[in-house]
Amino acid sequence: MQIQPILAALKKHRLATTLIAMEIALACAVLCNAIFLIGDRLSAMDLNSGVDEAALGVIVVTGFEPKQATDLNARMVSGLGAIPGVESVHVVSSVPFGPQGGVNGITLDQEGKHVGAVVQLYQGEAGSPEALGLKLVAGHLPAAADYQPILGQDYMPLSSQVLITRALAEKLWPGKDPLGKEFWGAKYRFRVIGVVANLSVSQYTENGEHGAEWCVFVPVQAGGLLAGTYLIRAKPQDLERVMTAARLAVPKIAPQVVLDHSGSHTISHLREQFFKNDRAMAGMLVGIIVALLGVTALGIVGLASFWVAQRRRQIGIRRALGATRADILRYFQTENFLIVSFGIVLGMVLAYGLNLMLMQYYEVPRLPAYYFPVGALVLWGLGQLAVLAPALRAAAVPPVVATRGV
Repeated sequence: MQIQPILAALKKHRLATTLIAMEIALACAVLCNAIFLIGDRLSAMDLNSGVDEAALGVIVVTGFEPKQATDLNARMVSGLGAIPGVESVHVVSSVPFGPQGGVNGITLDQEGKHVGAVVQLYQGEAGSPEALGLKLVAGHLPAAADYQPILGQDYMPLSSQVLITRALAEKLWPGKDPLGKEFWGAKYRFRVIGVVANLSVSQYTENGEHGAEWCVFVPVQAGGLLAGTYLIRAKPQDLERVMTAARLAVPKIAPQVVLDHSGSHTISHLREQFFKNDRAMAGMLVGIIVALLGVTALGIVGLASFWVAQRRRQIGIRRALGATRADILRYFQTENFLIVSFGIVLGMVLAYGLNLMLMQYYEVPRLPAYYFPVGALVLWGLGQLAVLAPALRAAAVPPVVATRGV
């Protein structure tokens, strides 16, 4: 089929053609970015925490003085450990999806000239790496002597033998063996003795998944600033019962503290709550996509139906001159394809601009190029489906009926 006659016909209906093309462009821009945001959120919700979530819970308490930390830890570990079904209790600084842990910038040299990354520092007493279920892929876990006390107002020992994640190792020393390597965070010195497969940050942010596993586990002795957060391990089938009993036991174990009800749950529950807004956002974006595509399809159907009604005489003449139903059908589908294609080209420009705005104001990652052809295919398919019914009605008009209406 020749394209030139179709383009000539569209020039006579510039306003309607432009409006539909603009509608398609808007749909393309929103569709590409919405699908990308949905995929990004779904990917985030699949984040590997690196810990044995099904067997872990956490109890968080506040309202105590630092000088009470040692006594409080002893009472809490003993009291929680006495609950039937509890396998172990350990003092930790935080857990994945739990309260915000310590975040610190690190460098690869003591002078701070070679910036490394912004990492989360997990702290835990002896036995906590095993309780968390961290999977060692290189080196060894901290020995008893590696668990040092936190002195004075320091946040951790001045020099520590630490575990890092595989993702952080690749970030700091790509392609190299990280064991024995050193890095610094302000006045604190760290030496890598082991690498774990995965360990996610406690509070995943919009900065992207590339930094979600840049974590360091620092072995320390309980007390001082390491107090108030207690990791509980139990069999998965017992965990809910154990956590309910643990929350009820806190006022009896330490009447002077305040239980953080929102933070004292199983890790699985904390994950679910943490990503609740992401699930809601994904659902809202799906609704927006469906509504926008529905409005776009209705616009195409309305315009095509209007043009079919206007062109009854031309259709009849073409049929009388030998055009088949397939020719009429193909004409309207080609016409729609050209309008949609023009809208898609403009929509890709809008999609790129919208993504730049989201990057600037909401720290959204850059839109990958493959989303553009995906959006184009969806809109091309939608356009062909939307125009099909009006085109079939046009193709079904007998020549004699069309000419009688003149």
